[in-house]
Amino acid sequence: MKIGILAAGVTPEVLQSQYPTYAQMFAQQLQAHEPELAFEIFDVRLDEFPASIDVCDGWLITGSKSDAYGDEPWILQLCDFIRDVDAKGQVLVGICFGHQVIARALGGRVAKFQNGWGVGVHHYQVVEGFDIPVDQKDIAFCAFHQDQVLEKPEKLETFLTSDFCQHAGLIYQDRILTFQGHPEFSKQYENELIELYDGVTLTPEVAEKARQSVEQDDIQSPQLMAWIGQFLKAKA
Repeated sequence: MKIGILAAGVTPEVLQSQYPTYAQMFAQQLQAHEPELAFEIFDVRLDEFPASIDVCDGWLITGSKSDAYGDEPWILQLCDFIRDVDAKGQVLVGICFGHQVIARALGGRVAKFQNGWGVGVHHYQVVEGFDIPVDQKDIAFCAFHQDQVLEKPEKLETFLTSDFCQHAGLIYQDRILTFQGHPEFSKQYENELIELYDGVTLTPEVAEKARQSVEQDDIQSPQLMAWIGQFLKAKA
């Protein structure tokens, strides 16, 4: 079973000697949960798209510093690719930018959130009626975003929500699963990003609040990554 990872972003250059790329984070962590899965990485930022949707059994789109509502040619091509994957019924997972660009491609609306950045460990509530393979009804994992899905596509259902992010998790049957947050991020890596962007894109106040959340709050990332692996394997 081969999963294509569409790399829409990459680890900041100053951290690349210490951490894998975002695509590599997923390949390593998911294979630890599901050894039967194989992965091929396509750097779509550089127009490295698969020859067709048939070259892999399922797909995962990573995070990115780019705006999912942008009109760069590779983003528009990615939207077309998403619609093709959806039309064929292949499994599709999206994280942060991936979550947003899938929503956009399928008819939702993405924009900058007027209440600013979501950084650090964020808590999300499981929407009533959803039974997901995570023990808690309050799920916490790392986040790093300013954009959000403000209007979800009609076909996707919201299964994770919070006061800060209404559509934090979206799902469609056993085919599409997306998260606004980053289950692939460790607390250590999240802290590295906070330090890197403190005083640059993050105000000192936002950065300090984010640091405190990382220090104080437990995260359920391993359970979420296990679910993503199961989701990809079951449909692929």
